[in-house]
Amino acid sequence: MWPFRRKQREQVDLEERSPQLGIKYKDLLVMHHLTKAGADLERPRHVTFYLYAPTLDAAQSVAKEAQGADHGLRAQVGKPSPQDPDSWPVTCEANAVISPDFVRETGDLFDDLAARHHSEYDGWEAAATP
Repeated sequence: MWPFRRKQREQVDLEERSPQLGIKYKDLLVMHHLTKAGADLERPRHVTFYLYAPTLDAAQSVAKEAQGADHGLRAQVGKPSPQDPDSWPVTCEANAVISPDFVRETGDLFDDLAARHHSEYDGWEAAATP
């Protein structure tokens, strides 16, 4: 028997928030991967957010509200795939600095929009290079 025992890693709920920054762990993970890929998060870069709405009306409402949210977001409603005709994609794009405040505020915005419009916020991605 070994004299040392490895400490088991605790499972983390990625939807929970970091107590220090108030950012969801899944968003911190994206930020970590960006910095690991060499991204300087203090430089503006292209960011895309993904939502899926149950109807065209809901998708258009999400897009309109996202554009008016004062984050410089440009929203576009796509067409549902034949495999999932009740899922209207909404993509929102911006050029932004990936600061903790930006990540927290936009995450809260899309969580709220998704809840109010019975939609799904699927997360975000950003370019590693500006």
